[in-house]
Amino acid sequence: MTNTVNKVIVGLQRSGIAFGPMQLLTVAGRRTGQPRTFPIAVNELDGGRYIFQAFPKAAWVANARAADTVTLTRGRRSTTARLVELPVEDRGPVLRRLVATSPASVGKRFVTTGLAEAATPDAVAAAASRIAVFRVEPA
Repeated sequence: MTNTVNKVIVGLQRSGIAFGPMQLLTVAGRRTGQPRTFPIAVNELDGGRYIFQAFPKAAWVANARAADTVTLTRGRRSTTARLVELPVEDRGPVLRRLVATSPASVGKRFVTTGLAEAATPDAVAAAASRIAVFRVEPA
């Protein structure tokens, strides 16, 4: 199901249709070096842009950790960026803010994927060691 939804989102984005916070993250595969593209939400919080891991063992996380730069595409516009992973001790406040300022479905996603115990801001913040958080910076 997730792969089917991802393919639809990728197709819409590539045709120039941008919606919500969704963008396409293209990053070199850590083993093959081949470009890999994933639909991802880029969230604006307190003047910064962040990407949050929503699924355990997400391939894009390992690839982003190994890459110097990534490409973010929204509709037909692409930019090169650096993804800077926040240390575990800095993730909690950002995760808390994300859940507190987003629709309830955001907190629930962390629960349904097994990353957090509850969909509350405090519970998601407490799961910071299991949820990768990247700050998007200019390359």
